[in-house]
Amino acid sequence: MSLASIFNIAGSGMSAQTVRLNTVASNIANAESVSSSVDQTYRARHPLFSTLYQEGTSQGSLFEEQDVAGAGVQVLGVVEDQSELEARYEPNHPAANAEGYVYYPNVNVVEEMADMISASRSFQTNAEIMNTTKQMMQKALTLGQ
Repeated sequence: MSLASIFNIAGSGMSAQTVRLNTVASNIANAESVSSSVDQTYRARHPLFSTLYQEGTSQGSLFEEQDVAGAGVQVLGVVEDQSELEARYEPNHPAANAEGYVYYPNVNVVEEMADMISASRSFQTNAEIMNTTKQMMQKALTLGQ
């Protein structure tokens, strides 16, 4: 693995964490939105990540343990959380249905805040990895002087 590929790996991690932060922001923004039906109510969204592997890095038989170097992370998509929505009996609410129920999203703001902190720290770690790699490359260039 070259030092240049570290930039690609850290960059893909930063891109993935940006998607994660955007979905968290969307979830928090819609945490108190209401609807009169289950179908129209906002559902929490979560990104799905997958590891990218370098092609052609593993050689050997089926019985040997193979080390495959990672090449980054990719976002497979964003899925909706299928857990139960919260139905509250509020007959005086303007969005209440005929039975007097209002449906609230399945967003847990505390979990979303913890996810936001984790995503921002992961983004920061990837940025630090890029800075450290840049410094190492600069130091390597000055070795011949």
